[in-house]
Amino acid sequence: MTDAQKENIRYLRGEGLGYRAIAARLGISENTVKSFCRRNDLTGVASKEPPQVCRHCGQPLAKAPKRKERKFCSESCRRAWWKAHPELIDRKAFYPLTCAECGKEFLSYGNRKRKYCSHACYIKARFQKGGCHDEGTV
Repeated sequence: MTDAQKENIRYLRGEGLGYRAIAARLGISENTVKSFCRRNDLTGVASKEPPQVCRHCGQPLAKAPKRKERKFCSESCRRAWWKAHPELIDRKAFYPLTCAECGKEFLSYGNRKRKYCSHACYIKARFQKGGCHDEGTV
């Protein structure tokens, strides 16, 4: 079992999933999940409470009163975890657009006013089309 699978079992168990659901999601044996949970004191009824350990490294998290529950022990762990789990990112702001220079269709994330598909198309449109600099006049 890989370290990523172990971390995922800890996280999913903390989210309240049972052995069978975790095994199906990770594509490993249910008995493997059960034995891992027994060895790491994750047995009993699955709790609905958020995990009290870092999602990435498994370090215990300090609880701050009147503050939102932490999911990561540090910024570097947060970045590493999201880099390893891009399929969980919920990106809703994709806009299908057409490049003003080359006419190619492209997707823009978060900016529906974008005009060009790339920096190269922007440069070509801005500096290389029949402007006064191309004709030699100032």
